[in-house]
Formats: sequence, structure tokens, C-alpha cells
Amino acid sequence: MNEITTSHEFPFKSDALWELLADFAHIERWWPRDAQAIQIEKIEVEGEGVGLVRHIFNVGFPHAISERLDFLDPENKVYKLSMVKQLPAGLTEYQATGVVTDVPGGCRLEYVGRFSAAEQDLATANEFLQGVYQFMYRGLEEALERESSH
Repeated sequence: MNEITTSHEFPFKSDALWELLADFAHIERWWPRDAQAIQIEKIEVEGEGVGLVRHIFNVGFPHAISERLDFLDPENKVYKLSMVKQLPAGLTEYQATGVVTDVPGGCRLEYVGRFSAAEQDLATANEFLQGVYQFMYRGLEEALERESSH
């Protein structure tokens, strides 16, 4: 398994960030609205709570990206997800863990993605995931700013 570890600090309370992430079925609440490369067309949800699968239909993608919520620990602000069904960008397996912690002046999201891909697809998969993580951080930042202004 390959691994990408990233983190981002937000000038907001950890509870506000956690509330967005724990609302797993509603990624559109925080996905960047102007992300040209990956725009959400619609979301379909199967189940609820741990085990819930969100099928994310993106503009121009041939099939949904389906993510299953594998673990949710509100007390410690930890969640885990896996991509299931057809995976994008040459990925053959993908799991991620997000951990929200308090830091001076705000909070931090530490995000670890573990993935497999065929040797010839590793660079594509890595580049795709790095881009997705940047979109995720930007979208969360924008959503926190929107929600704090209300």
C-alpha cells in the first residue's frame, strides 16, 4: 500500500469542522463550489451511519465515486472511509483516515490516504489524490467561513 499523509490548519473550532465531516452523506455542503476539475453533479446515498455509502456523481466522470463510511468516532473526532465499486485514476484500493484536533487558534485535519494501483498507474493515482486533498481543504475552509458568517 502507498500512503499520502497531509494536514491543514483551519482558524475555526474543531467542533465546526467535525460537524461538516461527520455529516458524511452531505459532502456537497463543503465541496468547493467552483472546483473546475471536479464538480459534483449529484449525490446518491445508501444506508445510514457507519456503513453508509455516498455515490458522488461528478461532471464528466464516467461513473460515480462511491465512498463508504467505515468508522466514526465523534468523541475523538476520527473517521475512516473506503472507496468501493469502480475506483478512479487507476486506483485498485483506497482507504483514508481523517483526524480533527485542536491547535492554538483553531483546529487541524490530519488526513492519511492509503492506496494501491498498478505500477503504471501510481503517478496518476498519486496526482489525482493530491489534487482531491487540496480541493477538500479548500472546500472545508470555504464552508467554515460561510457557516461562521451566519
